[in-house]
Amino acid sequence: MTSTSALPKNAGRQCHHVINPYHSTHYFAPEFAVELAKAGVENRRAAYFAARGAAMGAVGAGTIAATFYNFNHDLIAQHVPHVWSVTTPEAVLEARLRAADATLRRLLGAEAVESPEMAEAAGLALRAAEGCARQARPLYAAHADLPVPDAPHLAYWHAATLLREHRGDGHLMALLDAELDGLEALVTHTASGRGMSYQGVMATRGWSEEDWRAAQERLRTRGLLDAEGELTEAGAELRKDLERRTDRLDRAPYEHLGAEGVARLTELATKFAAAAVNAGAFPAEMFGK
Repeated sequence: MTSTSALPKNAGRQCHHVINPYHSTHYFAPEFAVELAKAGVENRRAAYFAARGAAMGAVGAGTIAATFYNFNHDLIAQHVPHVWSVTTPEAVLEARLRAADATLRRLLGAEAVESPEMAEAAGLALRAAEGCARQARPLYAAHADLPVPDAPHLAYWHAATLLREHRGDGHLMALLDAELDGLEALVTHTASGRGMSYQGVMATRGWSEEDWRAAQERLRTRGLLDAEGELTEAGAELRKDLERRTDRLDRAPYEHLGAEGVARLTELATKFAAAAVNAGAFPAEMFGK
């Protein structure tokens, strides 16, 4: 049943920001490398491209570049489609779910994983995901076709994945409308102090220092970045506008859940996300400036 209760300002964004870490924990976990290696993928970068893209099938580098947006296509092409010659999307999806299970059990502990609150969070997040739309959202749509796991902590992880990719697909629409390419999006996000650090970008996205400087120069020409690489007033306003546009494109699942449901899901998601962060789920050097 769709709720018509009005949402407070930024309620959907705030809910997303505490749901997303629950989904993302496995990407940084040792269990991820172990399980993907069992599936035949030993290179960590190949594992990420395969795991996040597997729901779309054995797609090529172009599809990964289009849907992931801020990775250098040349880096992706080093691993895709070769990765599909050593494994299958089905095997990768199974390995990914095993990794998520082991990671969450280690980070949160059995009591939290098996708690009534976890089952409640799963139910709320799945209900929110009922409000998502497949149109023009390839990563969300592909994951929406996957079965919901039985275990509550994995059902919640699956729902968190759906909500993450739904918002992410919408965010790419906003980036395109703002005429920011993948690297420019990274540069401005990092300059805002909220995105991945420069070190994190350079270690994972496949861009060179020359690429980074060229993107900075393009942004300076547009008046979005200053000489020191910081956002100008116009640049800061653009980043705020991107979030507002993304909120608008992502409002449906949270409107579907309703204000009370969003508030409760945010409360529960905050608890689980904080526990994961406090357990060391994310490397500090990857985020912030």
